[in-house]
Amino acid sequence: MVIKLKGRIDSSNAAETEMNINEQLGDNVNELILDVDELEYISSAGLRVILRLKKQIPNTKVINCNSDIYDIFDMTGFSEMMEITKAFRKISIDNCEIIGEGANGIVYRTDPDTIVKVYKMPDSLNEINKERELARKAFVMGIPTAIPYDVVKVGDLYGSVFEMLNAKSFAVLLEEGEDIDKLVEESVDILKIIHSTTLKNGELPNKKFEGVKWAEYCVPYLPKEVGEKLVKLFKEIPETNNMIHGDYHIKNIMRQGKENLLIDMDTLSLGHIVFEFAQMYITYHGYSEIDHNDSKRFFNVDYDTIRAFWNKSLKCYFNNKDDAYINSVVDKARIIAYTRMLRRSIKHKLNNDVVEEHCKKLLTELVPVTDSLSF
Repeated sequence: MVIKLKGRIDSSNAAETEMNINEQLGDNVNELILDVDELEYISSAGLRVILRLKKQIPNTKVINCNSDIYDIFDMTGFSEMMEITKAFRKISIDNCEIIGEGANGIVYRTDPDTIVKVYKMPDSLNEINKERELARKAFVMGIPTAIPYDVVKVGDLYGSVFEMLNAKSFAVLLEEGEDIDKLVEESVDILKIIHSTTLKNGELPNKKFEGVKWAEYCVPYLPKEVGEKLVKLFKEIPETNNMIHGDYHIKNIMRQGKENLLIDMDTLSLGHIVFEFAQMYITYHGYSEIDHNDSKRFFNVDYDTIRAFWNKSLKCYFNNKDDAYINSVVDKARIIAYTRMLRRSIKHKLNNDVVEEHCKKLLTELVPVTDSLSF
């Protein structure tokens, strides 16, 4: 049961407040949430009411405390006895510049120093907390990442706030005409830092475990022998503990002054780096090879420039390898990319027949002539 407490609770009305609450409770409440968003003051008499409620219903929590109310609970030790959470600061994104958008959220610049990633789903708090923890983990391990310092309410949605002083994404820098080779080199430098970071089993989600599920999902939609071999190829990818960003592209790399920082860390995982290049292929090439305008819509950069950035990134990353080796890597990544695209389109009922047929056709061509997805 959720009960709202408003105004002031002190010795003059504590008894009446307690009686009103007990009248609402009944006998079958096993969790009580006291929403104090509109509570202005609570005295020791009011605190004793909450203490008795806690004894009556052990699973009692207090939510949406303003700073003054939270300090009262904290100073009196209530925050050690029960769950007490602060209210989220409310902000507006009206007339704010959109500087990026992904599957999970839209990034707005709210002022020259600050950006906020607003998550698209109203029940995103768990996802926000997960991303914050992953960002902290990456930062501690030496990955140049921006760490969100606040969670806010934006209408009915939640957002993560980052301090990004006059920062611009690599996509914007590319659009503004910055040297593509310099941006490629800086992008690859960060990518190599990520991939050279190794973790223990269980520290991050296992990408191979996730990938095998993609392949198994696609089996009914492919010729029998292609589907069976696809799953076999995924299962035979070596188990490695390299860190993978999982959504690495030029909209998620921000330049702040002379420092480059990563954002969108909710896709961090561990596994073979072929999964990284597969996701990069999807973003830089996969959808835009079907519709060249996709690059312009997503990056605000034309298809030829994005394709050049992808090709230059491969050459820079595999700088001691010949074209045949790089093309082999790309073909392996493409198999994973098309598998993921096909699964996404079918599972989420996007009804995109062009994408689905494109993926089925290329998987049917590539899988039979591929012996391994590792390199």
